[in-house]
Amino acid sequence: MSSLHSVEKIGGTSMAATATLFDNVLIAGRKGADLYHRIFVVSAYAGMTDLLLEHKKSGEPGVYARFVADEDADGWRQAMEAVRRAMQERNATMFVRADRLAEANAFVDMRIDAVAACLDDLARLRSHGRFCVKEQLVTVRELLAGLGEAHSAHSTALLLRDRGVNAQFVDLTLWDQQDMRELDDRIGQAFAPIDLSTTLPIVTGYAGCSEGMVRLYARGYSEMTFSRIAVLTKAREAIIHKEFHLSSADPRLVGTDKARKIGRTNYDVADQLANLGMEAIHPGAGRGLRQTDIPLRVRNTFDREDGGTLICGAYVSDTPRVEIVTGVRHAQALMFFEQDMVGVKGYDAAILDALARHGAWIVSKASNANTITHYLSADAATVKRVIADLQARYPDAAISAQPVAIVSVIGSDISRPGLVPDALQALADAHVPIVAMQHQIRNVDLQFIVDVDHYETAVGALHRALVEDGAEPAEDRRAA
Repeated sequence: MSSLHSVEKIGGTSMAATATLFDNVLIAGRKGADLYHRIFVVSAYAGMTDLLLEHKKSGEPGVYARFVADEDADGWRQAMEAVRRAMQERNATMFVRADRLAEANAFVDMRIDAVAACLDDLARLRSHGRFCVKEQLVTVRELLAGLGEAHSAHSTALLLRDRGVNAQFVDLTLWDQQDMRELDDRIGQAFAPIDLSTTLPIVTGYAGCSEGMVRLYARGYSEMTFSRIAVLTKAREAIIHKEFHLSSADPRLVGTDKARKIGRTNYDVADQLANLGMEAIHPGAGRGLRQTDIPLRVRNTFDREDGGTLICGAYVSDTPRVEIVTGVRHAQALMFFEQDMVGVKGYDAAILDALARHGAWIVSKASNANTITHYLSADAATVKRVIADLQARYPDAAISAQPVAIVSVIGSDISRPGLVPDALQALADAHVPIVAMQHQIRNVDLQFIVDVDHYETAVGALHRALVEDGAEPAEDRRAA
């Protein structure tokens, strides 16, 4: 496999903007041989995975959630038909040729009918009462997740062929196979016969494998597929196409005229963003790219001429500076106080065990002689369950939680003299009281814990003081 090619991932919102996607990314003025030496890993069209599983933000049930609830025998079937309609309506907006539209719709029908038949069999088995199908629900979720990417990848390959491109639909979903290979083996098998100099692979973001992509990576599975393909095929560069630039702050909070494209940064910064739940790249996906020295570029699908932001392993800004101000608007501060903790081991491990058991994401933590505080990206109900577990184990401890917001100042090197005093002054001038503050020795991030109501004000104040008014050499702002 040559190292001349790129591996590129297209997000769901970008996939939904089909005309722009073809004009700015897939074709983008290329002809002949220039169309190739690229591999595209595609997400489902925006909203499809929500219909198949559950809505990512609102929690509104999709096919999977309705099947699990089993409250209405026809509930999941109706949800599946809603998916069929949505996919075929999407096809109708993209295909001009009647024969191609029929081919695309026939593919949707085949896949949906096959998965629906599996769910019917499982539903009948479950109705007997004596059969426990809990373990099979994990497989159901995997099957449903793969439907969205199979639809988008198949349709994209058809559309490219209509434009004279030798596109190949590469189906990694394992929708009808019993061969449960590991992810790397499945990727190797799929790409072994492909000549990247004459073929443009359009690959499903979901990959069926023995590990279980959704089980391990939740909604971040397509980035893991993208990362492993880049690593295994020894790509020269990995590219993610999103609907926005990787910017110094949310433009909606600081103003579109104030937010700056980052231009260049490193994987350490990408890890901090992932820890805060920002959509840069899944930390597991970034790890593979970093370890193999493959640079990652984040590009804006709607800005064809811009090179985007390049993320490398060894990059450090020429001058210490803040690159981004972001955070977690709704977090929970879990405080564990035990007077007898001093010099006694085991408390920290017990707290971590409880947090892991209930799936609470740790953003950061702090401790002193008798208090351990975890700042969590988790809902109040989850934190209550954690507290109940810990209180049962440590009845004499004082354990409490309160809602907070986390505002993080991040950069590849933020060791600028006076940064902390400037930040504190900016928050004071904006009348933002500080609940807590953390500054790591590595000078990559500085975190302020504030009241939830002060989140937007804090982001704006810190961005004005540390990014807009801070020194930032022009060479650091350019994308490589």
